[in-house]
Amino acid sequence: MNLENDPERASRLCREAQARLMSSVANLADPEVRAPSRLPGWSVGHVLTHLARNADAHARRLTSALNGQDVPKYASGEGQRRDEIEDGAGRPAVQIVADLHTSMSHLEDVFARSSAAGWPNGGFLGGGHYGVSGCPAHRLREVEMHHVDLGLGYTPLDWPREYVDWDLPMLLSTAPDRLGNPAEKRLFMAWLAGRGPLDPSTNLEPW
Repeated sequence: MNLENDPERASRLCREAQARLMSSVANLADPEVRAPSRLPGWSVGHVLTHLARNADAHARRLTSALNGQDVPKYASGEGQRRDEIEDGAGRPAVQIVADLHTSMSHLEDVFARSSAAGWPNGGFLGGGHYGVSGCPAHRLREVEMHHVDLGLGYTPLDWPREYVDWDLPMLLSTAPDRLGNPAEKRLFMAWLAGRGPLDPSTNLEPW
């Protein structure tokens, strides 16, 4: 199953994931958004701000595709992404949560319009590595992964089966580039082949 090729199904799963996320964060107070997340150097507020701006970025790509335009997620690249997160992470909790809700609602509206139009121009890359029709699947990954990163009780054991069925093979395919030295790659490969235990020192660079 490749959710990148099935934006209709992926957008449904994404709506469900965003609803779960909103349920987790709806009543957060300022001390909770200032608390460290499970991502080094990021507070809960950083993660939530990132999720809001990421929703905007996917909405931007999809809306532009509806208009026949091929645009990137962030017009100014990684610097824009970083600055937007830092600028928004220190806001009061009520503002951060409201911003997240607004951005996710807008994205879901764009999903509906894209669906009605038949997900046009799905091959537009926007300078990235996946077509615009893959936006719902990649947004799903962002929401599911970062929901866990918040450290609010949502764990990998809560990930839906359809999400795992898609993303586990995708993430496994990135392992060669995320492992360190040649010995580490060989030991990881042996473990995947059932030829020994996973070396406890194995370190995959974060996705």
